[in-house]
Amino acid sequence: MNPMQPLIALLTQTERERDVAWAEAQQAAQAQIAAVAQAEQLLTYRREYEQRWGEQFKSEGKMELVHCYRGFMDRLTQAVDQQERIAQNANAQMERAREVLRDHEVRVASVRKLIERRAQELRLSAERIEQKQTDEFGARSAWNHPGLIGPGAARAA
Repeated sequence: MNPMQPLIALLTQTERERDVAWAEAQQAAQAQIAAVAQAEQLLTYRREYEQRWGEQFKSEGKMELVHCYRGFMDRLTQAVDQQERIAQNANAQMERAREVLRDHEVRVASVRKLIERRAQELRLSAERIEQKQTDEFGARSAWNHPGLIGPGAARAA
């Protein structure tokens, strides 16, 4: 079994979790944008409505119209307030989703760094084993051919 296999599996899992967190952050951002846009539309509509009826009341101010206007403006103000709360909640959800995404990004980076360190350790270990084998082979060669190395080898030549 490859000694890196568990770490590679962990990396795959953390990347998958990060990708899910990224998708959730994207959805939260889109929901936040839509909520803010809807709140702005309601505010714009309310301003236009106030201007239109403000001019209407200058020319005629029947009591029934004033009551209807006030009732509608109260409901419209409630809708604006509610939509602003929805936008604030969407913003908070987006921030939480971004924080979760950052956490997942850090975890993926940490696992990658761990894999790099482990791979380097394995390379160094393999190099040490290879060097040890080379040294042992050289020592065995010298032992098996004592005349080839040392002061006697110079005289033999």
